[in-house]
Amino acid sequence: MPAAYVLGDIKVSDPEKYKQYMAAAPAAIKAHGGEYLVRGGRHETLEGDWNPNRLVVLRFPSYEHAKAFYDGEMYKAARAKRAGATEFFNLTLVEGADAPTT
Repeated sequence: MPAAYVLGDIKVSDPEKYKQYMAAAPAAIKAHGGEYLVRGGRHETLEGDWNPNRLVVLRFPSYEHAKAFYDGEMYKAARAKRAGATEFFNLTLVEGADAPTT
């Protein structure tokens, strides 16, 4: 079963309020077997017109684990803490490629 990834492009408008979300989200992610691969940090556009703001990449053991994280009560509570703290918060869930067989 391939891993799944949640990709986020976020523009924070209220950093102090956003800190409440940042404190609550990791436990919800971990509870569903997820981990941060990217959480902000330096980035640059190499091709195309996409100019992301704050990038986040999460990895989960499966698509189902990622959906359970997003739909779960812990993450709903974290999302409520972020209300009004961002200009936009775009998330995409994508299934990873199967590992090649040898």
